[in-house]
Amino acid sequence: MTAPNIQNVIIAGGSLAGLMHALPFLSLPDPPKVRILERSPTNLLHNQGAGVVAGADTQGFFERYVRPGRPIAVTSRLRHYLAKDGSVIKGSVDEREQRMTSWDLLYHLLRWRVDGWKSAYVSSEHGEGEHGLGKASYEHGSTIIDVRDLGKEGVEVCWETKDGGEHTATTDLLIAADGASSTIRRLLLPDVHRTYAGYVAWRGTVPETQLSASAAEAFVEKFTFFHTQGCQILAYLIPGENGALEPGKRLANWVWYCNYEEGSEALDELMTDSGGKRHAVTLPVGGIKPGVWSGQKSLAHAILPPQFAELVQKTERPFVQAITDNVSPRNSFMGGKVLLVGDALAGFRPHTAASTSQAAFDAAMLGRWLEGGIGKEDYDGQCMAFAREVQAQGVRLGERSQFGRHPLAG
Repeated sequence: MTAPNIQNVIIAGGSLAGLMHALPFLSLPDPPKVRILERSPTNLLHNQGAGVVAGADTQGFFERYVRPGRPIAVTSRLRHYLAKDGSVIKGSVDEREQRMTSWDLLYHLLRWRVDGWKSAYVSSEHGEGEHGLGKASYEHGSTIIDVRDLGKEGVEVCWETKDGGEHTATTDLLIAADGASSTIRRLLLPDVHRTYAGYVAWRGTVPETQLSASAAEAFVEKFTFFHTQGCQILAYLIPGENGALEPGKRLANWVWYCNYEEGSEALDELMTDSGGKRHAVTLPVGGIKPGVWSGQKSLAHAILPPQFAELVQKTERPFVQAITDNVSPRNSFMGGKVLLVGDALAGFRPHTAASTSQAAFDAAMLGRWLEGGIGKEDYDGQCMAFAREVQAQGVRLGERSQFGRHPLAG
């Protein structure tokens, strides 16, 4: 098959999906010009302390394109479920290994490989790899406001910078990696909306050294769950500060799904920060009102196993994410010159642990297309099949967890 002839690329979105999609271009023998437009006003995106399950697609992508020269994940040796009293439910142990990492470690390794950003996550001994570093332009404070099809001339991209200036550029290919609330998707498909699923995820981390003996037994190198009616909580270890993987330096990461009816006073109270701002999707670290957090900790003691209640009680920097659904009917627009990828294509519920995997899968398929291993039609078909299948699976898992009856619910 013939590889596409692409001389310049604009990637909208500078988080994991955008950075991953830069690397197949930069890995080509004669790479095109790659320009990343990130709307955040700061040069580094801020970590919320989020854990990530590093699935096979993520691990494979990092091995091929990032080559970090260091381990990127904590190994979880098994999955198991706790009863309300904190005991392990008989028959719930699944001897299945999984890899657990953190958003911040993946992000800093990708920035190092894509645009040469140096940090404590990357030591000098890791080297520069075969194709060097710093070949992409990473432009923060750049918010996309319009895209226009110029036919054979490419795509015109218009964006606004944080100082209020307006800029335009023409590109052969525009990669929309601007997240589940994608501006580009809204411009192309105004009828496709991100919809609230009826529950939120409370999230936080606790240093491994602060775990009691009982909590350490439950969570250290184990993927641990608890279910009760309308509630699910899970926890696992992730890398600690600067991606540390050594025992004693890691973090226990937890996610607690709780139902809040859309339009309810309880949801409004939760998602309104201490300064009075109502957040639609993510209530960031530091934004939760003290009374709301105190109430959640009291609820933890009332309904969770003691090990999970301990995690919630010891968390100093919690945050909240509303769970939403979105999926685009297609990924390719303007004659294939605009591509939706990652969460912009389909937003998965976190139960699938596959959002990062989708970004890695899409980027790997892009690499195969750029190298001539598959055609554009095959690229589109595989990315859409992955998006539709896993998005639907996430809905099934979430609906059973929060509104149905899980077989291991206490």
